[in-house]
Amino acid sequence: MSSVNLTGLGANQVKNTTSGEMVEIGSLWREQTVVLFFLRRFGCQVCRWMAAEVSKLEKDLKANGVALIGIGPEETGVKEFKDGGFFKGDIYIDEKKQCYNDLGFKRYNAVNVIPAAMGKSVREIASKASAEGIHGNFSGDLLQSGGMLIVAKGGEKVLLHFVQKTPADNVSLEDITKALGISVNVQAGEKPQVKQEAFVTSSLFDTGI
Repeated sequence: MSSVNLTGLGANQVKNTTSGEMVEIGSLWREQTVVLFFLRRFGCQVCRWMAAEVSKLEKDLKANGVALIGIGPEETGVKEFKDGGFFKGDIYIDEKKQCYNDLGFKRYNAVNVIPAAMGKSVREIASKASAEGIHGNFSGDLLQSGGMLIVAKGGEKVLLHFVQKTPADNVSLEDITKALGISVNVQAGEKPQVKQEAFVTSSLFDTGI
């Protein structure tokens, strides 16, 4: 059972990156079920790959009355992210990172972010992303983690609350559709196996996780 307090969370303000309007995040699920994808950082290569992956569901989600919405922790990199077309959905900014805090999305520090960046799973996704022409940079807050929240229409209940434990953690497309109770015909991208010693440098200097 989720411990998310939707009433308290719903009062937090987020900014629409298109209109600049500040709205309560709760307004996003007032009239529709929503999949809220919380990015670590707009310049993160791994995050961009994850954004592209979840966007494979956008058409089917829309057909089932579900909105796909991205949330970022800061303005830095949002224009490049939007211009790159990595995500099919509206994007908002949680400038105070209050939603991130309320949802338990941890922050790394200067010591533990390095081994996190060199983790095998990060390198695997970075390899897949690079093969697909998705790259990253070091712009912005390198220490924030993210996750996902799926809320039923009207805030009736939390259908899924996912918190990253490592930068490579993400919810599978299958688990998203299962939480929503819908069927889709989408194939998720596979994460290739890489040698243990490979991609250590690229995971740091390409992903900028």
